[in-house]
Amino acid sequence: MNVKYIEKLRNSGLRPTKQRLQICDVLFETKKTFHFTIYDLAKKIQKQTNFDISLATIYNTVHAFEKKGYLKQIPINTNQTYFDTNITDHHHFFDLKEEKLIDLDDCDVGPINIKKKINGKKIKSVEVLVKLED
Repeated sequence: MNVKYIEKLRNSGLRPTKQRLQICDVLFETKKTFHFTIYDLAKKIQKQTNFDISLATIYNTVHAFEKKGYLKQIPINTNQTYFDTNITDHHHFFDLKEEKLIDLDDCDVGPINIKKKINGKKIKSVEVLVKLED
């Protein structure tokens, strides 16, 4: 198994079990970054590895990775959360009908001017989510 994933799991406070290492393979052994829900990832793992991993294990692993900064969480609404393997600050389209996130390049968004200030706080990043419908 890949040593870098063993370290990634241990750094996230997780034991490097066979199931978690398979989750790592699906998440990080891709040429392109991708967006997913926990259910999407479970289906992708099943399809790619022909191996059933409990939703609880997937959920706990994904959330541990997100807390460590290996994944980015993108809440769409109160009951729908996506994750992104691209952890850089960037914008997204969200297709409401297809329920699909699509990366939006910085060059496709004009300058954003935030005029309101909150005492004692500074802006860490600005990410635009553009919802699309037919």
